[in-house]
Amino acid sequence: MSPLAGRAVVVTRPERQAAGLAALIEAAGGRALRFPLIAIEPLRSAELDAVLDRLESYDFAVFISRNAVEQGLARVRERRGWPGGVRAAAIGAGTRRALEAEGFAGVIAPAGAADSEALLAEPALGAVAGKRIVIFRGVGGRETLAGTLRSRGAVVEYAECYRRISPATDLRALVEDWSRGAVHAVAVSSGEGLANLAGLLGESGRCLLCATPLFVPHARVAEQARSLGIAEVVVCGAADEEVLAALVAYFGRAS
Repeated sequence: MSPLAGRAVVVTRPERQAAGLAALIEAAGGRALRFPLIAIEPLRSAELDAVLDRLESYDFAVFISRNAVEQGLARVRERRGWPGGVRAAAIGAGTRRALEAEGFAGVIAPAGAADSEALLAEPALGAVAGKRIVIFRGVGGRETLAGTLRSRGAVVEYAECYRRISPATDLRALVEDWSRGAVHAVAVSSGEGLANLAGLLGESGRCLLCATPLFVPHARVAEQARSLGIAEVVVCGAADEEVLAALVAYFGRAS
């Protein structure tokens, strides 16, 4: 029997990134309900271009997400080639695989958790005094990674190459299915996506979310989920395969 037979999972990743996870869920016998809660908008700025024009001056380039890989490298290709001697680092396994698909080798990435703290624990980013590091990311976000690298003596700059916006997502069909018990799990890829979901559902729909198992990429989002009153939160990692494995394990125990 297919491990997710009869299970419907809400996939909230941005539209272009939802296909991989949705395909895995469906291959395991489940239904993937795709409701993107964040849209990605490329960012073009003089500040970004100035950083890209001096890429060869950096020792490390850190990519904070798959969006950073896609949008950052797209802008790099518009202006120049990738310089040799700049080592790439990724926040987690999914981002590492995105870089490897672009031809990068020897990517620094944590094997477990996909967050700044896990990447900072990698030996290659321990002794960085005097090193120059560029962080590819969206506009805004946590300062833990840059702050810690600076405290270790590195010179850190940002290459902000995209912004996250809330798409015009109509959840009425989803809420209707949810209300009749046809939604069995929700997978979110970020705290921002979770906040957007809670906001779109409103007070009347929040009870549905709170009563449904939620699969999140790391502990920080899990804390946010619990603060919203969500009873069952599963920390599974950010990669598609990690989410699928957690879904299969959860529903295998439940059956």
